[in-house]
Amino acid sequence: MDGLKNLFRRGTFLAGILLACSGVNAATAEGTDEDLKSPPLNILVLYADDWRHDTLGVAGNPVVKTPTLDGLAKQGVRFTHNCVTTSICGISRASLYTGQWMSRHGNRSFKPWKTPWQQTYPGLLRDNGYHVGHVGKWHNGSIPKENFDFSRSYYGKHWLENPDGTKVHVTQKNENDALKFLRSRPEDKPFCLTVAFFATHAEDSSPMQFLPQPQSMELYKDCKIPVPSNATQESFERLPEFVGNEKNEGRNRWHWRFDTPEKFQTMMKNYYRLATEVDSTCGKILAELDKQGVSENTLIIFTTDNGYYHAEHGLADKWYPHQESIRVPLIINDPRIKQEKRGQTNDDFTLNVDLAPTILSAAEIDAPKTMQGTDVSTLYLESDAAEAVEWRDDFFYEHPMLNRTDFIPASEALVGKQWKYFYWPEFDREQLFKIDEDPKEENDLALDPDYSKQLGEMRARFAELKAEAQ
Repeated sequence: MDGLKNLFRRGTFLAGILLACSGVNAATAEGTDEDLKSPPLNILVLYADDWRHDTLGVAGNPVVKTPTLDGLAKQGVRFTHNCVTTSICGISRASLYTGQWMSRHGNRSFKPWKTPWQQTYPGLLRDNGYHVGHVGKWHNGSIPKENFDFSRSYYGKHWLENPDGTKVHVTQKNENDALKFLRSRPEDKPFCLTVAFFATHAEDSSPMQFLPQPQSMELYKDCKIPVPSNATQESFERLPEFVGNEKNEGRNRWHWRFDTPEKFQTMMKNYYRLATEVDSTCGKILAELDKQGVSENTLIIFTTDNGYYHAEHGLADKWYPHQESIRVPLIINDPRIKQEKRGQTNDDFTLNVDLAPTILSAAEIDAPKTMQGTDVSTLYLESDAAEAVEWRDDFFYEHPMLNRTDFIPASEALVGKQWKYFYWPEFDREQLFKIDEDPKEENDLALDPDYSKQLGEMRARFAELKAEAQ
């Protein structure tokens, strides 16, 4: 019954059919004539892997070319301080779908989460008449195919083998499957499609790590990729000893990718080539929306699962609470945005857990009380709700220990815009950074008596938000 009410409230095509079948005139039925003029929004989530916030031309990156996503940002809103609550593939994806912190959805690695499917955004959308699809990386156990109308799950390698023995690049397969979904979907239903790219994730088992398509190899050929100022041994040695050692997996992967100037250049050029390939595929998907005439009725979101060290602190990959690891892109092109607000940026703290309630709100479906995120549209739409909302100034970050403490130790943090507090639970170690003056997080103030009051305040707020994440 609740699902039927939502269909009538949104004024969907299906609601019109139901009214007609019941003998009610849809044009004159009380409370439905205006609703039926506005079909429900379609949803497209473009979800890349291992991109940090500045892997976009529009974000000021001097090298990478992302014309499609730059154009999307000019049509919508780009959020400059979007972050993840856990910086790793599987957990972040669980948070995307459930709108919950790891502490609540219960996925601490790459297994299925504990949250009921009917409390996720794809589950709720499908229950309310949407045609729902997922293509690409899943990474939460086996994909529950029965819960999707269209599902294709694959990741781990850049080149995949077709049934006929030929090979296809994973990003090309993302494109093929996304277009197949769009071209085969029923026209009498709104749709939700999540395109979960594997790129730019490294192929960890390959010595090359990043394997772009042949046509991309001319890209960035003559560029020199800038080396981060804190990609140094000195920065590595400033890390706590349980991170700043050769047994740590972040350091191990730094050796795979960045431990010589030549290797750094090769790896980063291929990483950026993979990013541009994703941008190109996003362009093909958006062109298909245009061709079908549904662009102006589709909420489009581009974001990623976690950030990425490009050798900062002498590390590679993600996991820890540094800015490079937790800040990720977020671009939203919502048909409801007024023209004068298009192309703007917003520097509020938005989080990956906010996207599920944002999607449901756009579909006019009530988010379950179990979701912990907040509808981001209140930041760019003019409404009573937007005027009433009090947006967050800080948030709680968490990452579990993986395997053992000398491999990937657990980390937690309280993240603000002026201050950041790290807590390493297995070692009972605190760190304090004044990130508005020290954005590279090199100067730990936790033991400085001049900042003991600030440390105490951060510690108390950290405990408060950690409890709320449960």
